[in-house]
Amino acid sequence: MLIRTIEKFLRENRMSATRFGRLAANDPRLVLDLRMGREPRAQMTSRVEHFMNKYRGSCHAQ
Repeated sequence: MLIRTIEKFLRENRMSATRFGRLAANDPRLVLDLRMGREPRAQMTSRVEHFMNKYRGSCHAQ
């Protein structure tokens, strides 16, 4: 489930939910909406997963 993956990412990277939504999808309410039951489409899921993978890669490259 996408929200579980996001929640783990937020804890690991000490990132706020609104910042994550803004950076990953240009939607500061994304995480709140997912917590409230919003079902993301496949394209949104791919976009968010790509952001998390890219962010992790850039953090480890430093």
